[in-house]
Amino acid sequence: MTLTLKVDIEGHGTYMDEEKLTASVAGEVERVNKLVCVRPLRTRFNGEVGDVVVGRITEVQQKRWKVETNSRLDSVLLLSSVNLPGGELRRRSAEDELTMRDYLQEGDLISAEVQSVFSDGALSLHTRSLKYGKLGQGVLVQLSPSLIKRQKTHFHNLPCGASIILGNNGFVWLYPAPGQQDEEAGGYYTSLEPVSLSDREVISRLRNCLLALGAHKVLLYDTSVLYCYESSLPHQIKDILKPEVMEEIVMVTRQKLVEQEG
Repeated sequence: MTLTLKVDIEGHGTYMDEEKLTASVAGEVERVNKLVCVRPLRTRFNGEVGDVVVGRITEVQQKRWKVETNSRLDSVLLLSSVNLPGGELRRRSAEDELTMRDYLQEGDLISAEVQSVFSDGALSLHTRSLKYGKLGQGVLVQLSPSLIKRQKTHFHNLPCGASIILGNNGFVWLYPAPGQQDEEAGGYYTSLEPVSLSDREVISRLRNCLLALGAHKVLLYDTSVLYCYESSLPHQIKDILKPEVMEEIVMVTRQKLVEQEG
């Protein structure tokens, strides 16, 4: 597939072929001035500082947690990079090390931000803002990182009555719209209240919409997810994943996005 003439500079996912810039992978074309890159449709997450991620704790180590973030290597969350309960600001003590499992343990899901990238490509995370921390009740959907559109915020309260965290690493978290957040919890408050049937239905519909958009390689951001949700309303939740229904819903979603951009 020829992209453009040789006046452009080859970036990741491209190469020069007889003075023409050619894509070496199937994916999304990104252009910064004359630099042309192609992001593969199926790839591992290559994190950058400031990226929002959703991850799962895989191991509790000395002064750190290991986190699965869909990267080549496990990410690291240092004890010094988390809020202490109550938002207390002080040096971490030996007692804090002994109670690390009270904060986060294996299997827990968290939202975090990439703080730095180690020389081997592993990511160092932090949860110092109250919007990050341990995740409570909800549904995790795993998609390709290349489908997540970069935005100023990746936390959205959708009008349909649910909230979504679009992790740059392709992990998307759907959960009931939060009520009053306990500010004193310092990112460790997780509501264990029963989720109502109506909330569960909204979240299930959103999950199936995300899988439909992912299957048809549509960029995921708050507007595309909401349009897909609205387009799916005439259908039952379980029918959304039928190939013919999925195709119809995604086609309507794409039309709405084109009209909105126009």
